[in-house]
Amino acid sequence: MVLALRSLHKWTTAVLLSAVLLGVAGIVQGAADFDRLLATLTQRWGNGPVPKFTAWRGLIQNNLAASDAERIKRVNQFFNQQVQFAEDTVVWGQADYWATPMESLGRGAGDCEDFAIAKYFTLLQTGVMPEKLRLIYVRAKTGGADGAPTQAHMVLAYYAQPDAEPLIMDNLIPDIRPASRRPDLVPVFSFNSAGVFAGVGGGEAAAAGGTGRLSRWEDLLRRAKAEGFE
Repeated sequence: MVLALRSLHKWTTAVLLSAVLLGVAGIVQGAADFDRLLATLTQRWGNGPVPKFTAWRGLIQNNLAASDAERIKRVNQFFNQQVQFAEDTVVWGQADYWATPMESLGRGAGDCEDFAIAKYFTLLQTGVMPEKLRLIYVRAKTGGADGAPTQAHMVLAYYAQPDAEPLIMDNLIPDIRPASRRPDLVPVFSFNSAGVFAGVGGGEAAAAGGTGRLSRWEDLLRRAKAEGFE
């Protein structure tokens, strides 16, 4: 897992769809318009989610001067506590939907992708450099034994340095662990607002069915911009 994720992080030559995604790369890297975000939230869901929004805004503002270690710990904890896990079919009435952070706060629920996305956007707002973060599509083992069944899953990884062992933020467990302590996760490919990166085989393209889903990422970035993420 460690070597695979380190290799995954270095494969900048295998960027896919970068011409499309670079056009929206700056959307989540600038300062958020909190007033517009709040207006968007209340217009859609009323005043019910306002306390969560206020806590989220405080989380960002209170961590602008924090270390990255403190930021990732607090942001990971916030969303794991504030958002309940639920499948997209239950939350959105469709098989696969990638929610913006405001949609996750508004609903108060989301699946693994929504947790990773909300943490990614929020950490950028606290000041974490975008190149230190990758959303990673993985296959998660559902049992402890070798050969256990796997299921599609998404986590957020933080790299203190380009060649460092990544720290994994996951909604499945409360604590942040280095990749070496997550043998249950098998990385497939990663992405962020700068582009999409290949999986664990040297120079290979993203796994079948993977890059096709990333039109959802482009759509998500545009919806987030409309909400107030500049």
